[in-house]
Amino acid sequence: MKSELRIPAIEVRQGLGKVLYTFAIDGKLVHRFATVSRVRRNEEGLLSGYQRPEVLSHIHEIKTYVESDSPLIPNAIVLAFDSRVRFEPAMKTSTGYSRPGELVIPLDDDLPETERPGFVVDGQQRLAAIREANIESFPICVSAFITDDIGFQTEQFILVNSTKPLPKGLLYELLPVTNATLPAVLMRRRLPAELVTRLNQRRGSPFYERIQTATNPTGQIKDNSMLRMLEQSLSDGVLFRFDGRDDEPDIDRMMMVLENFWGAVTKVFKGAWDLPPRASRLVHGAGIISMGLVMDAIADRHRAKRIPDEATFVKDLNPLRDICRWTDGKWNFGPGQQRKWNEIQNTSKDIQLLSNYLRVQYKVLVCSRKEKHSQLDFLSA
Repeated sequence: MKSELRIPAIEVRQGLGKVLYTFAIDGKLVHRFATVSRVRRNEEGLLSGYQRPEVLSHIHEIKTYVESDSPLIPNAIVLAFDSRVRFEPAMKTSTGYSRPGELVIPLDDDLPETERPGFVVDGQQRLAAIREANIESFPICVSAFITDDIGFQTEQFILVNSTKPLPKGLLYELLPVTNATLPAVLMRRRLPAELVTRLNQRRGSPFYERIQTATNPTGQIKDNSMLRMLEQSLSDGVLFRFDGRDDEPDIDRMMMVLENFWGAVTKVFKGAWDLPPRASRLVHGAGIISMGLVMDAIADRHRAKRIPDEATFVKDLNPLRDICRWTDGKWNFGPGQQRKWNEIQNTSKDIQLLSNYLRVQYKVLVCSRKEKHSQLDFLSA
């Protein structure tokens, strides 16, 4: 059955063209026109939704409180409406930045939950608790905005939740679909997060569906390890060349470098690459981050090529095969510094130890030998 819900509301204008609506409503009615858009990926691999899964223990605590003698929830729920919802101003004087009126919300109980005109941006747990509470009603305050732009809805979700306990993986996976100015720490991770998403979603990528994220929980390579590897290269490695700084970053060229290098890694260290992190330190955090530094070293040596092809990476990685102990044996880091393969941990100290060793060995086994051969060729000419 279709109908309309008319709610007394105040329209508030903020900034350049931004409009908010504030009103009060029985929390038990919200589910009739608003849904929780949980983060997921559609059949094309595109991100859809932005909410985290419900925390049942937290909901139970709120429910118990709401059922108590004199509960008070002063925090407003934040909702995003699409353009099916409209505001009708009252015939009264405006303050210049606010005016009273009514929000008109269409109701259709036959609509699937995902097609309702409202989306919960903040307050998922409170609304679930109120709905389940053994009480007749519970009025709540609501702040809302109207937009058909999922990206804008997602930006507001990130800004609202960036100072609250929120799974970092979910937060980072949402970053690429936003354009808002975010806190500096999140702005720095937007580009690495975009690269992680592409590596994880693109068929043919060495990392295809292997990175563990909020929408790919079965992945085995930690997204945070990937982000650290990419941040290092974007800071002062090969990916820095394509960052653009004042212009748009050349993500396509970055992807070419990453797929060429890690494609070479899958060939040179095939046995270790196909195993899970518990059985191979190559796909463990320490291995991913350390090998990222090797990628930068090889690309720097071949910087005249701008983007080294996979064959170039394979050729320079091959001499390292015999000194790497990704799945068995002991790493020989020097006198008195032998470590079993699985003793390497994802700590700053071990990552530095492993990355320094690999870069030194690359210089000795590849760079120095090539320079020596070049000198011999010159003298014999």
